[in-house]
Amino acid sequence: MSCKLSVNVNAIAYLRNRRDLPWPSVEGLGRIILEAGAAGLTVHPRPDERHIRHADVPVLRGLIRREFPSREYNIEGYPDERFLKLVEAHRPDQVTLVPDAPGQGTSDHGWDIAKNKSRLTDVIARLRAGGMRVSLFVDPEPEPADLAKSVGADRIEIYTGPYGGAFDPAQHNAEFVKVVATGRAAAAAGLELNAGHDLTRENLPALVHALPNLLEVSIGHAIIADALTFGMAETVRLFRHAIGDI
Repeated sequence: MSCKLSVNVNAIAYLRNRRDLPWPSVEGLGRIILEAGAAGLTVHPRPDERHIRHADVPVLRGLIRREFPSREYNIEGYPDERFLKLVEAHRPDQVTLVPDAPGQGTSDHGWDIAKNKSRLTDVIARLRAGGMRVSLFVDPEPEPADLAKSVGADRIEIYTGPYGGAFDPAQHNAEFVKVVATGRAAAAAGLELNAGHDLTRENLPALVHALPNLLEVSIGHAIIADALTFGMAETVRLFRHAIGDI
């Protein structure tokens, strides 16, 4: 099974929210993204709604279900009760649980699963009972894989920020080794595998080649940045090519 691309549209919403105007349209650009062959859309509605608003969630769900029923909807977030009620109301294909604090600028670490075992076990059981696949955001370390399996997760998403942000060759290689070890640990634990954060057209091919079990990459910032140069549809195609999906 080849790796698939889910495009995080938070940055589109962030740009829209700079003015009290309806553009750029998250729905309109979401349609362009899916028409260009992306496997799905990702949103991460934060408590202050500084980018994706809760009102965007059903709009994007409707777009996918009506026009692209074979594609997937992934909602990320911290599992407080407000978030859980949001995903239960809109039933995405996948819920990615992240340990972000309410005011955090962006995701920058994975779960301490051992510390949150009881909470995660209950939340995951609740979401899976609603028919949603659950992925846990984890640091690039092999140990969380078995722990994620023990709390009932279907997948892990490896936090690839240290890999994507490493420009010194030695550091880049060291971070690459960590990500690959984590991906292999997921396979050994019987978990499916996602990855995301600071992934680019340049650093994706090696990762996809080393991890044939990598099912999905969730990418936002780099795609929106490249779209300023290449346009959204062409950028999606370039990223699909980078992961071997074209």
